[in-house]
Amino acid sequence: MKPRKTRIFTPSRIVALALIALLAGGLAYVRFEMGSDSVSVPSGAKAGDFIVEPCEYATEDGSYAADCGTLVVPENRADAQSRLIAIPVTRIKARSAHPGEPIFRLEGGPGKTNMQFKNASRLADKHDVVLVGYRGVDGSSVLDCPEVESALKHSKDLLGDKSLSSYGAAIGECADRLSDSGVDLAGYTPTSRVDDLEAARVALGYDRIDLVSESAGTRTAMIYSWRYPKNIHRSVMIAVNPPGHFLWPAKTTDEQIGRYSELCAKDDDCSKRTDDLAASIRKTAQDIPDRWGFLPIKEGNVRLATFFGLVESTQEAAPISGPMTVDSWLAAADGDASGFWLQSLLSDLVFPQSFVWGEYFAFGSADDRPAKDYFAHADSDSILGDPATNFVWGGGELADAWPAAPDAGKYSRVRRSNTETLLIGGTLDFATPPQAATKELLPYLPNGHQVLLPGFGHSDTFWAEQADAGTHLINTYFDTGRVDDSRYERQTVDFTPEVTQTALAKGFAGVMVGLPILILLSLAWIARRVHKRGRIGRKSAATLRSLFPIVLGLGGWFAGVLLAITTIPGVALDDEVLASVSVGVPIGVSLYLAWANRDWSTRTKATGFAAAAGGALLGSSLGFDITEGLVALLTTIVGATLGGNLLLLALDMAWDRQARDRFAEAGAVEPLEAHSSTG
Repeated sequence: MKPRKTRIFTPSRIVALALIALLAGGLAYVRFEMGSDSVSVPSGAKAGDFIVEPCEYATEDGSYAADCGTLVVPENRADAQSRLIAIPVTRIKARSAHPGEPIFRLEGGPGKTNMQFKNASRLADKHDVVLVGYRGVDGSSVLDCPEVESALKHSKDLLGDKSLSSYGAAIGECADRLSDSGVDLAGYTPTSRVDDLEAARVALGYDRIDLVSESAGTRTAMIYSWRYPKNIHRSVMIAVNPPGHFLWPAKTTDEQIGRYSELCAKDDDCSKRTDDLAASIRKTAQDIPDRWGFLPIKEGNVRLATFFGLVESTQEAAPISGPMTVDSWLAAADGDASGFWLQSLLSDLVFPQSFVWGEYFAFGSADDRPAKDYFAHADSDSILGDPATNFVWGGGELADAWPAAPDAGKYSRVRRSNTETLLIGGTLDFATPPQAATKELLPYLPNGHQVLLPGFGHSDTFWAEQADAGTHLINTYFDTGRVDDSRYERQTVDFTPEVTQTALAKGFAGVMVGLPILILLSLAWIARRVHKRGRIGRKSAATLRSLFPIVLGLGGWFAGVLLAITTIPGVALDDEVLASVSVGVPIGVSLYLAWANRDWSTRTKATGFAAAAGGALLGSSLGFDITEGLVALLTTIVGATLGGNLLLLALDMAWDRQARDRFAEAGAVEPLEAHSSTG
């Protein structure tokens, strides 16, 4: 008697293959879409060419009509044979029929894009707002430093001696690799950036322009006013960074902590927790705990996260904001170090990828000379130390590791400028304390003014808090030259944030420990059910092979991270092997259990397990490489699910084509029946 013919392409398999193809196409789209916005030099272009087309620009107040273009410039204007590079330029069009001078916006950083400005709508009623990409970040030549990212990700403590040494070596390796690949690092200086802005002004046909800059971008605005004074109408600088201030001395940081301490003493809730905030932080800093329970705390990471946390006083900067940071230190003084653990973990996750490091070094090295002087006479007697300076400068090694700019000394000191200039600073700003601008820049601005905002932190606080007052201040100054800060009200610091780092730490730790336990119990229960009943029902199997992998992948990744931070310090939390194995293994096991039949032969089940696990591991590895950051976790989970399911489907179809009997000979009395790979 002929064996019954088994249908290979069942409806459920056709649906499963279609879903796999759809998700695989989605992953491919994500992979190739990542590079779709890249800028390149058009064929046959020459320096000064500007190619532009109409576009739309998204702001916090909706979409604005704009022009999007590419500006072609020499990489090194001092070299007649220099190669050309391309820089993006976006002009957000004013809604007024008779606009005033265009406003060129200059982001801070360094090492950050200048093409994202959701607040452009606040300025675009009467002015074009122009964004000119920063060379080394936004253009056709990007100064990525994977060597630096790797050194930081594998650090056992971001401020540890070994970490700083590895970081310094990585800076030099990055510079050498970029130079060997044909990048002329002499062309990536603050002066070159300013010349790009000037080239954009000419290409757009503007006479004079206004500048609105923040943080490190204010340094660019200063050099622009010194270099092309006749082409600037007015300049507004927010969170001002004068020459020599890509350094954050411990003494100045102590002064800023003192300001928080004064506010704490006047606040009912904060003063109940400490008589002297500064003294409390100093005492706790002398003995930062190395663990919260069994979870490790890296002291250098805590100091670094604390500094940058105190930079912004707005809750919009959560989870690393001034009030949340203060709360963690007060909690630690009372024996609860959970906030410190969260700071330590976030530092490892965030700081290695915070900047385009090559551009950061190229721009920041303008302060090489002050940095060398600082590290030669650093003062260790302070509350918090100087974590930001140590981190950014690699304990001083950056000054020698990155090639010095040929014009490094040209704008290393403040110069006199007659440009009408408004300086805006928050009194709680740790990154650019306004007293530096008051003492060092304002005396050189005969047409300058300064507005100090009590209770405000760095530039993000300026844009987030009392937005109407800030918008009125800037627009009034650009339109009339008059300083009107009358709309500002007293800004208070909320020392009782709705969400605290300690609460987040407890919740995150609970999920990190609880979810892996949950998936282990779930897999054990599923395995027991298969053992008792023979197999999983079709609907349950479909769920286990489609939706449940999301939970399994997250739980597996948390288990991997937990293992790494507790037993293998120095392993990058986004390590490919760690992510692929921790995600792929539980998903592979789940797919196998959803597919398996208790009564199949040992060989059949072993082959199926190998297909499910191998496919999930291979798929997770491929998914991980598709993108970066936390999105990579999602693509890793999807890749593992697709890989395992695809191999099991292929195995099912191949065996059905061969009419292979999957059952053990003993007790296998029923004829062969295809087991749909969707459950």
